[in-house]
Amino acid sequence: MRCRAAALPPGVWEGGQVLDSEAVARALKELLARADIVETRALAVASDALATFRVLRLSRSATDEDVAVLVGRELTLDPERIATQWIDVRRAGDARVVYALAWDRERLKTVTETLKRAGLETTVIDLKSACVARAVSQPSCIVVDLASEPAEILLIDGHVPQVWQAFEFEEDTAEGLVAALAPPLRAVLRFYRTRRDVAFDRGSPVLVSAEHSIPPEALGRLSVAIEQPVEALTPPPRVPPDIRYSTYLACLGLIMRRTT
Repeated sequence: MRCRAAALPPGVWEGGQVLDSEAVARALKELLARADIVETRALAVASDALATFRVLRLSRSATDEDVAVLVGRELTLDPERIATQWIDVRRAGDARVVYALAWDRERLKTVTETLKRAGLETTVIDLKSACVARAVSQPSCIVVDLASEPAEILLIDGHVPQVWQAFEFEEDTAEGLVAALAPPLRAVLRFYRTRRDVAFDRGSPVLVSAEHSIPPEALGRLSVAIEQPVEALTPPPRVPPDIRYSTYLACLGLIMRRTT
């Protein structure tokens, strides 16, 4: 497994969106050359800033037409600009659970065109939240990604992404970390627990993914502040020890889609 990362020039990428396709493609071509990667077929991860998702529960007897109607009602977006898709997650008890996704056609098209300019053929684009949910082994948890910009919080329940939220994070001290993370984490937990038919376990861990190690005492104080276990993210199974898994967590989840 080979992997490389590089910073993009200022102003060409912001909040998961490509602002300057030519500049991003040029940087990507240079990165591929330095990594000696000649494969031209690409699996791509798109930021959740380009899409929105819902996990919907219907009666077990609901038809596909019933699902389509509910998806249209829950994701009431401009059909000329927004595309939608849904898949069955599971049928549990009396419920049919579906994962519905809506994305901005033009913004996603910009991503594929940028990859094409870099000499790559896009075969799959997956949402980052879905990739991260696939990469972590815990069926229910919260992943706090401090390695992304902006930082992100993803609540996963039953191996399915349920809530995504981006937030600004600049603190690098233990005290600052607790003060910066506790409010958005409480907000995500409070929002999810107000939903009907869910019960996010108070023993489900909050997994903090960061480029640099975080002192255990800071994680402990954060755990007390949000009344939820907090720990550093550990490597996904079978990942080589030299891979910076925090940096490549979404990519690892994308690979798992390909091989499972």
